[in-house]
Amino acid sequence: MPIAVVRAETYYLPPRPLPADAWAGVPGAELVYRWIEARMSRRVPLPEGTITDVPPVYAHVDANRWLAPCVCGSAAIVSPVDPRWGCTECGYGWVQMIVPTAEEIAAIEAKLLAIPQPHLRFWWHPDDPANPERPAELTADEGIDLPTVQG
Repeated sequence: MPIAVVRAETYYLPPRPLPADAWAGVPGAELVYRWIEARMSRRVPLPEGTITDVPPVYAHVDANRWLAPCVCGSAAIVSPVDPRWGCTECGYGWVQMIVPTAEEIAAIEAKLLAIPQPHLRFWWHPDDPANPERPAELTADEGIDLPTVQG
């Protein structure tokens, strides 16, 4: 049986002696906060409200883990079914996290499971500016000065 793609719900589990289902009612985006508090023995408050005037964060699969990056350079394992992102390192968030639909998630994970080595499993949203396979669209409108061809 292949190793499943890791999500917040399967990674951020309560420490012993708590029962395995102690955090069962906690939304996926909030699990990392509980986990950090338990592991680091420090309070990490949840973000208050949603930041709306910023670009969204894109969830992607990196070495078999659903991840989302932060503007501070940190990243965390996320839940593809909870479209919120907040950073436990710098306190940034909540911001909208772009995730595929439930059907797309199932198809993405099924395709990735066909790759026997979990460390080789990667997926990027096609609209993610950080997608390494995204076609380059360099235009002067985007603030990039293109060289003029002398001819």
